[in-house]
Amino acid sequence: MNAVTQKEQGTPTRTKNFVSPEVNVFETEAGFVLEAEMPGVNKQGLEVTLEGNELTITGHRAEETAQGAVIYRESRPADFRRSFEPDASIDAGRISAKIEQGLLTLTLPKHEKAKPRKITIES
Repeated sequence: MNAVTQKEQGTPTRTKNFVSPEVNVFETEAGFVLEAEMPGVNKQGLEVTLEGNELTITGHRAEETAQGAVIYRESRPADFRRSFEPDASIDAGRISAKIEQGLLTLTLPKHEKAKPRKITIES
């Protein structure tokens, strides 16, 4: 990935097991868009941090309250986590995030000086 490089996972300091969300990264003229699938995660269970040169997304899917006696269950509570190393062309101060129906979308705009520009030719 040009825009973002996934960091290698180190030895966990906690005993939690994290699920690595599936991610798509797109480059646009204005920057990059990172989409992460985190089913069942809402805004309250989500955290996006940028520390040094590490962008980390963490999400928690809580166990749903049953409407009655559970007969069969495949979905479980889950903790999602994934870390990336953003490209130097990204303007960290303008990163934005939204989550909708379990899809986290991060907008990673490029610095103005990193955007391509057309040079006017004088005669």
